[in-house]
Amino acid sequence: MASNPSSLHVAVCGAGAFGRNHLRIYRELEKDEKPVKLSAILESDTARATELREEWAVPVYSSVDQMLVARDRGECRIDAASVCVPTSAHHAIAAPLLRAGIDLLIEKPITATTDEADDLISIALQHGRIIQAGHLERFNPAVVAVQPLLNQPMFFEAHRLSIFTPRSLDVDVVLDLMIHDLDIVLAFVHSPVREIHAVGLPILSNKTDIANVRIEFDSGCVANFTASRVSTEQVRKLRFFQPHQYISIDYARRDILAIDVSAKVNSPSPAGLPGLAFSRPAIEQAEPLRLEIEAFMEAVRRRATPQVSAEDGRAALALALEINRVIAEHARRAGLEQYLR
Repeated sequence: MASNPSSLHVAVCGAGAFGRNHLRIYRELEKDEKPVKLSAILESDTARATELREEWAVPVYSSVDQMLVARDRGECRIDAASVCVPTSAHHAIAAPLLRAGIDLLIEKPITATTDEADDLISIALQHGRIIQAGHLERFNPAVVAVQPLLNQPMFFEAHRLSIFTPRSLDVDVVLDLMIHDLDIVLAFVHSPVREIHAVGLPILSNKTDIANVRIEFDSGCVANFTASRVSTEQVRKLRFFQPHQYISIDYARRDILAIDVSAKVNSPSPAGLPGLAFSRPAIEQAEPLRLEIEAFMEAVRRRATPQVSAEDGRAALALALEINRVIAEHARRAGLEQYLR
């Protein structure tokens, strides 16, 4: 398929579970005749590289240096890239790409440390590049649809439970799973954190696999978070209360239940309670990853601040790391060091 000269040529760095989904979406956009062209893959695993070259019919490079040399020789064109390598390698991969003039969508968490995040933000500013942080749940249709309903939310309950897999064990459950909900609540509350209480334990890995966190914000809002990657079930829900209203978001089902409390409602609710009005706001269904990538492409074309900026990614990372510090402090106070392998 010939590419439109105005198409954005993109590379995917890291072709593991996340990376393969990015590859799929870019190729789908290409087939749908969107101005996007999948042009290169970065993958250090040589066995996997051979398979990728045959499957996607694009050049596969083993290192950033090799890919950039090929680009400078005119062997491939790269305008933007998805960074889907393990978190520990985000900065090492992203920094030279930014310096080479390539805009980036970086999977969450944006980096392993806030110093690394600050460095990438500085490099992007120096070189006029765009970084979008890959907080996928921001593009969940239910999250998009709930935003017009926000009215000073004061209490959140977030539950994110998953069955254990060997994926993403380079980070703990706070950076792996809970960070999604931390990012959403930060975006909804718009208030500094005042106090954090947290407890967590490793179960099947050498990092925290289950955690419970309570955060109080300066606004008075309180949020409780539970995340586990050793559960027997899959749960991804966020519930919150605001004046005269309760809202429940099911991330997996991509739907919303809103319950309004009003003395003007005389007819009984489905639960048989007067004064409660139940509703399910309309949601325009779409795949969140496609929405995320389309938003990234639009920000690159328009040279605009992404919907989820690098600063947003840094804020979620900083909160997650502070939670981990509080978990470690709690473990010392409670004499749980023996469980922290």
